[in-house]
Amino acid sequence: MPRFRFEQSSAEPVLTNMGSARERHETSPNVSYQQDMQYVFKPSSWILSSMGIWPIAIRGIGKHVSKFAIVVCNSALVFAMVPCILHIIYDQKDLNLRLKLCGLLGFCLTALTKYFILVIRRSKIQSCIQQVKNDWWQVKFESDRERMLKYANTGRKLSLISASAMYSAGFIYHLILPFCTEHKIGNQTIRPLVYPTYSEFTASQISPTYEIVYVAHCVCGYTIYSITVGTCGLAAIFVTHACGQIQVIISRLQDLLDGKNFEQIPNVQQRIAAIVKGHVQVTRYTAVVERVLQEVCLVEFTSSLCTICLLEYYCILDWQADDRIGLLTYFMLFVSFCFNIYILCYIGELLMQKSSQIAIICYLINWYELPPRSARDLILIIAMSSHPIKISAGRMVNLSLTTFGSVRLYFL
Repeated sequence: MPRFRFEQSSAEPVLTNMGSARERHETSPNVSYQQDMQYVFKPSSWILSSMGIWPIAIRGIGKHVSKFAIVVCNSALVFAMVPCILHIIYDQKDLNLRLKLCGLLGFCLTALTKYFILVIRRSKIQSCIQQVKNDWWQVKFESDRERMLKYANTGRKLSLISASAMYSAGFIYHLILPFCTEHKIGNQTIRPLVYPTYSEFTASQISPTYEIVYVAHCVCGYTIYSITVGTCGLAAIFVTHACGQIQVIISRLQDLLDGKNFEQIPNVQQRIAAIVKGHVQVTRYTAVVERVLQEVCLVEFTSSLCTICLLEYYCILDWQADDRIGLLTYFMLFVSFCFNIYILCYIGELLMQKSSQIAIICYLINWYELPPRSARDLILIIAMSSHPIKISAGRMVNLSLTTFGSVRLYFL
């Protein structure tokens, strides 16, 4: 059974893996453990595994698959960006087209930055994943499993909607839009590419080089959209899991006097100790999650704001030019980026509300029926809950619905 201990230093809390279930040959109290893990992780694990971020249990030469995926994805991004930069500087003279290409280039650069951060934080991401697995492994009551599944279902739905919106818009942009407009350099018509290349690279128009370049551009597009979707999905999984754990703690508080959900803990003082221990564990887990996601959320938040501004401008241009395919594509991308910001703000708001709810429950239970010493122990829980857990973008902007409302009013 996987065990974790929290090591707290002056810098940050750390989740440390103390063993694996396979090595200890123990059986999980949760009989639906494997099914639950597939339900919780499947959407994000497929996306992040293809980029080398998600841990894959492969032995032998297969253990280097993640490193190979990282090299391929980064190479595809650089391969598309460098010729596009040269094209903007030396070839393209139209200001509107330059702005469109600068937006595309900025999106690529943002994706490269987020990918770099995810690779650096990969070990901590894997620790958080193992902690989620550990919590599901230790579920003993069906009522606790249902509470956790409720929030896991929320995270799963957010991930699937984000992936559907982003990949649909990306499919149109990479596979349909380039062939709906005419591409010319001077009087010469050229074969369309997703990311324009420098005019001196004439070999890119000759088969089979053209097909290879086009496939590389599609790989670049898949990497960009997968990074965006994977970031939102990862944040949704981690934060909704923390909300599920907090809901389990709330149920323990509500059952403090009866003790139905406390296995072999007849003493009220020991029940309170178990609640405090679980609360501390969730708080430290969320601190690690916030540490893992704060840079990525900052880049995602700021880049989405800039990209949304450019997409609104592109929609105006295509509206004036009566380019329906371009208008549809940019509008779908606009909706996708707005929804990505909403996901981050929504899960941040959800975590704040659930963490502050613990103190409210402490007031609402029949604490006056507890022994005086046990009732005083609830003060510790109330004091911890008086500072709600927050997810921030680089510790500069707290992600909440208030923040999303401010952003929405700004664009309106």
